Amino acid sequence: MSQRLEPGDIAPDFTLPDADGKDVSLADRRGRKVIVYFYPAAMTPGCTKQACDFTDNLELLAGQGYDVIGVSPDKPEKLAKFREKESLQVTLVGDPGKETMEAYGAFGEKKLYGKTVTGVIRSTVVVDEEGKVERALYNVKATGHVAKLIKDLGLVSE
Repeated sequence: MSQRLEPGDIAPDFTLPDADGKDVSLADRRGRKVIVYFYPAAMTPGCTKQACDFTDNLELLAGQGYDVIGVSPDKPEKLAKFREKESLQVTLVGDPGKETMEAYGAFGEKKLYGKTVTGVIRSTVVVDEEGKVERALYNVKATGHVAKLIKDLGLVSE
């Protein structure tokens, strides 16, 4: 079972391929706040809702200094299809080896329809400008999560 992150921890660095196959690195985002969210699979109903919610609020988040990176075990080709199909504007990266997910505590045992399974734990980690964990939220709901996060971060849309 991977260790969950706590506020104040150093966010594990990662470099993963995006939907275009280009490397995206957390280290390249120093000086900006980054919302890293982990989701089980592109093009599934809950993950689509969550990605669309982040896209719909991207202007507000970016205006407050936040970048958004969505991480799933999908390959870049599937991420590209997902992005195009749903007109997504958030950065999507693939972690097929699940090393980054494990480093963030976003992969392990979870309950699914009453059964214990091993898989991606829907999670969101907010990283500050210095690369430290500001918030670490695990087992979040796909629907309503982005609105709650914006409220909790004190980012109220005008």
